[in-house]
Amino acid sequence: MQQTQPSEETPVPAGAAGAVEVRAGQRVRVVAVEGSQVADLFAFTRGDLAEHLSAAHTRGHVNRLFPRVGEQFVTTARRPILTLVEDTSPGRHDMLVPACDPARYRALGHVGAHRSCAENLREALAPWGDPGLVPQPVNLFMDISVASDGELVWGVSPAGPGAAVTLRAELDCVVVVSACPQDLNVINGGAPGPLLVEVVPAER
Repeated sequence: MQQTQPSEETPVPAGAAGAVEVRAGQRVRVVAVEGSQVADLFAFTRGDLAEHLSAAHTRGHVNRLFPRVGEQFVTTARRPILTLVEDTSPGRHDMLVPACDPARYRALGHVGAHRSCAENLREALAPWGDPGLVPQPVNLFMDISVASDGELVWGVSPAGPGAAVTLRAELDCVVVVSACPQDLNVINGGAPGPLLVEVVPAER
């Protein structure tokens, strides 16, 4: 009887990020360990960081503002890089809001240093190189809606403890997941928490 290979687990502490190499056909599972935690998801093609998952290109590709199971995320070259294959959360994920950065926290009135998803990305991706500009991420478990007048409505992440999203890699890529450190608005319930990233072997 053929044995199933175990998944590789990468814990991501609150406010930090983790990076994993994923081969085409493998699956990446992102878990909101304690719930109510946004996960900024980035993906870069192996060997060429200039080609990466693009939220803007994906919106045009799927003709939707927010992702759902069965849909693909595409790169700046309009190639599928990840497919959303399973979601045990309430399904609220955002493709409108950029990664938080030091300027964002200053604008919110914070004085001094504060971790951010932009800086987390650069730190986690450093072994593979410098991405240059920070791409707009897919914000898993983030509840953003659009009011009738076009205003964005920011809600608390509805992901419960253990809620997970599973994505299948369509290209060899590096996936970076940041446990968003935002604590100056409601998205993480005021207290950022940890994530878990699992790389699951390709199905045969």
